[in-house]
Amino acid sequence: MNRLQANLCLVCVTLCWAAEVVIYACIPEGVSEYATICVTSLVGTLLMLVPFWRRVVDTVRKGGWRFVAAGLVVAVLSTVYNQHFIAGLKFFNVVDGAFATCMTVITMPLVMLAMRRRVSLSTWISVAIVTAGILLVLVPTLSAANTEGLLVLLVGCVFCSIVTILIADLVRKHDPIAVAVVREGIVALIALGTWFLHDHRLFAGIPITRSLFAAWAVYTYFIVVLALVLNVFAIRRVSAADATVVYSLQVVFSLILGVLLPAGVIEQFELSPRVLAGAGLVVAGSIAEILGFGGKGKEAEE
Repeated sequence: MNRLQANLCLVCVTLCWAAEVVIYACIPEGVSEYATICVTSLVGTLLMLVPFWRRVVDTVRKGGWRFVAAGLVVAVLSTVYNQHFIAGLKFFNVVDGAFATCMTVITMPLVMLAMRRRVSLSTWISVAIVTAGILLVLVPTLSAANTEGLLVLLVGCVFCSIVTILIADLVRKHDPIAVAVVREGIVALIALGTWFLHDHRLFAGIPITRSLFAAWAVYTYFIVVLALVLNVFAIRRVSAADATVVYSLQVVFSLILGVLLPAGVIEQFELSPRVLAGAGLVVAGSIAEILGFGGKGKEAEE
């Protein structure tokens, strides 16, 4: 896999992530988000583990407790940034929230610098273009009412940046499938514990319906398995900062879904000239990163 192919895989990952809001809309009210995370992560782990159990076992044996501990850290931090995103998004409408979660593109290079990681000049240019698009949409709507939410999301973006860097490091040292299985398995256990604390009844308190089963099945395949596997393989060929720039395309896919899908499926919004201009800058910055403008060479094929 070369660099361009890896970036195209990351585009597919962002498309899957953008569909998450649509899938969540199909989950009946009253079903805990912890239940969804627990069930889909657990089933997704099993789906990946069954065909690749030898690879996972071999990797765990070679990596030992350090590898498992690294997976635990990634899973815990993933849970932390997800909770920050959930809390912060309550302060925004669907459009502003989509752009606000893309602020990871701003925090990522700063976190990398703090960790003494190199960020290429071309990536800085792409980050600047995407950041301009995000600020174009968010700055005019900032108020005392949503400043708190913005700060919460910024903290979440910092944790998300750290998780992305840690995963990129892990998949370069260990089998990507093993990294995905260990990380998702621990996420399932964390969600199970949190779910139990919120509702001791667990499955007994859930109205099992065909729509819930279908939503969980689609979520498991596209969000947990497909997106996760594509991501861990692709991020071996690009830097964490590069990947984050491409991830920002999620906001564009979310806007497209919002326009195409009916009001009963997704919250409707108005595509103002400012939002379109912001999305255009996000696309421009992402394309520059995907095509490697600025002299980036292709990685050797695997």
